Amino acid sequence: MTPTPEQDPVQTHRQAAMGRIVLNRPRALNALTHDMVRRIDAALTAWEHDDGVRLVVITGAGERGLCAGGDIRAIHADAVAGGTASLDFWRDEYRLNARIARYPKTYIAVMDGIVMGGGVGISAHGALRIVTERSTVAMPETGIGFVPDVGGTHLLARAPGESGTHLALTGSSIGAGDAIACGLADHFVPSHRLDAVIEALATREPAEVVARFTEPAPAGELAERRAWIDSCYACDTVEEILERLQGSGEPAAKQAAEQIRAKSPTALKVTLASLRRARELGSLEAVLEQEYRVSSAALSAPDLAEGIRAQVIDKDRAPRWSPATLEAVGAEDVARFFRAPAEGASSLELASATSEAGR
Repeated sequence: MTPTPEQDPVQTHRQAAMGRIVLNRPRALNALTHDMVRRIDAALTAWEHDDGVRLVVITGAGERGLCAGGDIRAIHADAVAGGTASLDFWRDEYRLNARIARYPKTYIAVMDGIVMGGGVGISAHGALRIVTERSTVAMPETGIGFVPDVGGTHLLARAPGESGTHLALTGSSIGAGDAIACGLADHFVPSHRLDAVIEALATREPAEVVARFTEPAPAGELAERRAWIDSCYACDTVEEILERLQGSGEPAAKQAAEQIRAKSPTALKVTLASLRRARELGSLEAVLEQEYRVSSAALSAPDLAEGIRAQVIDKDRAPRWSPATLEAVGAEDVARFFRAPAEGASSLELASATSEAGR
């Protein structure tokens, strides 16, 4: 494949035996559009059948981040208009996430800078995931009335103890050390050495490059907080989690409770149910099928459009959630998110029975 023009949102080219994918919307923190998802998938198709390519490396243009997530302004417009374009976007995006996890050639993600939401989906399912001192990784969906997707509930459900539950409900960002500890990344490389790493990957085996360039990651915070995290989040309801956090006596736990209370009550309850179900589902494909049902339901629910409005469109940071309290969100309100949608495709048509392999 030849280099694409500088203005293209996804640049793809060959560098020796390496296929390069560069997300190229730096002003938008490389947020994913539907067209970008299709372009990434097309590149993976071409290189999968090219014997001259032995690995793929994905990076983001600019120094601010790999990818801040999906284009939520487009999702907001679709939700407000009562459209279904987001269903098509999520369908292709989630299928891409599954493909990355099972890609037959080594897929390497450079998770430098901001990596959130959809950015996690195109990186953390890869075979080799590199973070730096600038990495900020998060699944912040509950803050916009949404639920972790792109295989995020699969990843977070597999994090040590209840760390994933903590991250999902609070939407907290973590650095390189915690990302590695939670299973969202593999290796730490100082950002000033990334160019040399990528250059070396073009001609050397990944294991050799890793041995040469990686360093111990800076210490994270979650490990030392595991005692109260595991105790407080090991509950069946968000209400009980909040009660335990508030009564734990730990300042960080009380701060977590405050973060959670600011999120969409519906999104919180659906997120907790999604994580618990993801633990039982096993395969990434089965979890992605569940996430697609949940996302489809969220598109027609009031909190997604309202959350994006408050955080991104009007930026008043004062969402009016509906219902406004956890107590007002009943079991049936949660259950409807897990049913097949009445309109649009109800399945990703993935092999959900695939046995657990890889990430």
